[in-house]
Amino acid sequence: MRKEVKNSTASLEDDFVDLPVTLQSAPPPALPVQARQFFKEGITCLQSGDAAQAVVALSRCIEHAPDFTDGHVFLGLAHALSYDIYPAMDQLETATNLDEHSFAAHFIMAQLSFKLRIPQKGYDAAKRALQCVSTLEQRKMLTQLLREERERERNGIARPWFNKPFGLPVLVLLGSALAALIIAVITHVH
Repeated sequence: MRKEVKNSTASLEDDFVDLPVTLQSAPPPALPVQARQFFKEGITCLQSGDAAQAVVALSRCIEHAPDFTDGHVFLGLAHALSYDIYPAMDQLETATNLDEHSFAAHFIMAQLSFKLRIPQKGYDAAKRALQCVSTLEQRKMLTQLLREERERERNGIARPWFNKPFGLPVLVLLGSALAALIIAVITHVH
């Protein structure tokens, strides 16, 4: 299912098209008939590699069944494959909010976050996906995803995460520098 990643945007399609059995699901019987038809059409388009058509079909599915979690998951996947990242993230977040126990939603959110080089968000989604694991195949998929991310981090360039606020020493230093700059400007003007 996975290939060596050299360019994150070029590799999205290669990594997502092959849908594992674990992520495939049949629509629930309570789903309206039109939503069920559009969902099946969207899944077929995804499997054939036609992400744009999948977006159209799955969007129609969501119109008929706005609370259908798998519809949001696969619509997010289709958006990601067609390089519409913000709608993809929005759909996946909607799916995780609708069903906090959806392995597929959390797993694909983690996978997309790692591809976009947002490791903290990816690890958070992977942690939630781990809580939703119900089969051995799901555990293997998640383990493989985390192993690849850790390997990429080891072999890649270290980047700051920017998720921690500035500490007191840094704020005092910046405040002092700002005060010195203001004093220098005032004395220079006079």
